[in-house]
Amino acid sequence: MRAIVVGAGIGGLTATLSLRRAGHEVTLIEQTARFTDIGAGIQLAPNATRVLHRLDLLDVVAAQAVRPSHVSFRTWSDGTEICRYLLGREAEDEFGAPYLVLHRADLHQALAAAVPTPSVRLNTVVVGIDQDDESACVTTANGERLGADLVVAADGIRSAARQWLFGADEAVFSKTAAYRALLPSNEVADLGLPDLALWLGPGRHFVHYRVRRGKLLNVVAVCGTEAAQESWTARAEPGEQLREFDGWDPRVLNVLERAGQVFRYGIYTRAPLPRWNIGRVTLLGDSAHAMVPFQAQGAAQAIMDAAVLGDTLADATPAEVPAALDRYVRRRLATATGMQARSARAGEEFHLPDGPEAQERNARMAAYAAENRFLPQATTWAADALDEQTPS
Repeated sequence: MRAIVVGAGIGGLTATLSLRRAGHEVTLIEQTARFTDIGAGIQLAPNATRVLHRLDLLDVVAAQAVRPSHVSFRTWSDGTEICRYLLGREAEDEFGAPYLVLHRADLHQALAAAVPTPSVRLNTVVVGIDQDDESACVTTANGERLGADLVVAADGIRSAARQWLFGADEAVFSKTAAYRALLPSNEVADLGLPDLALWLGPGRHFVHYRVRRGKLLNVVAVCGTEAAQESWTARAEPGEQLREFDGWDPRVLNVLERAGQVFRYGIYTRAPLPRWNIGRVTLLGDSAHAMVPFQAQGAAQAIMDAAVLGDTLADATPAEVPAALDRYVRRRLATATGMQARSARAGEEFHLPDGPEAQERNARMAAYAAENRFLPQATTWAADALDEQTPS
């Protein structure tokens, strides 16, 4: 069977590898001329790393990553620990795969290196997708038409394919923006920062963890705002991040002050869809379910999409593609849409103002942690969608 995957991000690359693993011929189309070292930190929970293991990439990825022993939730003003959850060896033993934090580019590079070069078409812009009962076809900007038995649109949050399939709708601004930076870990060694921490405060939260085998500290500082550009490369004004987090724990301010180059990007999402596929064409990853990153599951959900897509198409003939895509969507839509909603609620919880609501949140989190070793979303890690029965 022949497949075309549009978009060579994490979801598109994993889909390509999963479809190749299922025995299919895949052409991966990407509009950029080359892969670049863009992005910052990313967290991969066991549901995602289990897929990497299946693709024989876990060791390669883990060699560039850090395995945090725990995650610590803290108060914004003085760093008092609200609660902590285990992420290290205990989580790996419980869920059958590790929890990793790493640079997004390291993950992307590992995935890209596993795709044979002849299967990749860089610097190719797709301007249309059409289909009939027998095949699907993409049209490129230079007028070329490429046919296949199915097309997987992993073209990101600003997906053109989504509009071609389901009509015009726009990405939704979450009214939050994030400052992000990477700085050498040895420059903050005197601060005694935990492996992975989330500091919660009024209208803001602050996340940090080490990447690149511990050599770099990844910093994400999220705040509410009425407007922000959606860009990985837009730089913050000098000192802007310090003004936004004025009054926070001195350790937070020290990290933000020592960060050299700071970027600021608006966080956008997409409204949930009742379906992702029509005929021989389906969405995958952010094009289907872009979410705020407050449960650290955006990339993981795209990786899970790709794994389940490969599973449902493993034994399908070209004639069976539409029915197989229906099964793929039935297996993934509810989980991914639920994670969208939980991520949005987590952001609201993280940003509660000081007072009774925040105190109640902290007490609830501490009580849950006293009874449970792992994060509440660990139920998602444990649900092995790779082995579950496809619902009718």
